[in-house]
Amino acid sequence: MLDPWGCTWMLPALLSPPDAEKTPGYWNKGARRRLELALALQPAAQRAKNIILFMGDGMGLSTMSAARIYKGQLAGGSGEESVLAMETFPHMALAKTYTIDRQVPDSAGTGTAYLCGVKANAKTLGLSGAAVYGKCRTAFGNEVDSVLHRARLAGKSVGIVTTTRVQHASPGAAYAHSASRGWYADANMPEEALRDGCKDIAYQLVHNTDINVILGGGRMYMTPKWTPDPEYPEDRDQNGTRKDGRDLIAEWLSAKQGARYVWDKKGLDAVEDDSVSHLMGLFEPKDMRYELNRNTSTDPSIVEMTEKAVRILRKNPNGFFLFVEDE
Repeated sequence: MLDPWGCTWMLPALLSPPDAEKTPGYWNKGARRRLELALALQPAAQRAKNIILFMGDGMGLSTMSAARIYKGQLAGGSGEESVLAMETFPHMALAKTYTIDRQVPDSAGTGTAYLCGVKANAKTLGLSGAAVYGKCRTAFGNEVDSVLHRARLAGKSVGIVTTTRVQHASPGAAYAHSASRGWYADANMPEEALRDGCKDIAYQLVHNTDINVILGGGRMYMTPKWTPDPEYPEDRDQNGTRKDGRDLIAEWLSAKQGARYVWDKKGLDAVEDDSVSHLMGLFEPKDMRYELNRNTSTDPSIVEMTEKAVRILRKNPNGFFLFVEDE
């Protein structure tokens, strides 16, 4: 089956009647079919033009098992016999998730690993293991480039879609170099780090890599302190937080020809794909709401954000790279 973007997907087979599972032939036939498919598999001979990296933050084997069982039970089965779409892919693998200083990692260290290709220390972004968490000066000279940054240098369009704030650890590893994942805005940084010349993650989002599409949460880190939030103007806790007085949204818009900024679903839906080269959509002051709590009239879903991003990015004849995270 072809999806709207021309990708081929294998659909899982319908659930067999329970009685079929009681016969050895059912299992033998299934094993034979899977072996035949594996033996017939041929390596891809062409270089990929477009890359979409989907990341389920915290989605380990136990989460996948729970999702598989839940899907199967919704279909009326016991659950274990169900198959997730990702489990039908021709190639699958496991990856070790740890940082060089901890057995249990965080999203900053793992984001640096899968986006930049190097293991790093916990809570650091886009830096090698030579950088020390919270120590600004150790960042200089230890920056590592991400696949998003490399794709942009190669002439591809690039984008980020996340249900967290766009300055959060996972998306931040795609463009930022920070000794602390928590330095969202200058207001979140210690005075020593500011004096030493380190920049906050929101600043780096706008000034490091030319990112074509940025969709997620994180409005408050982009505007001056006390700036009312457009969605919650009466709630002071949602106001802008920047101490330097910079309006990073305005700076980003002025630096990009054909750029648009939106902050709600209505604005996103109104964006004409062919009329913009750059799109920034920040739909909450911090992280976006979980899907179960999402206001469907004001906040776009991750599916809607991803579809909009693809339609804009695919205009580039050189292809695109898109990072999509759901938490």
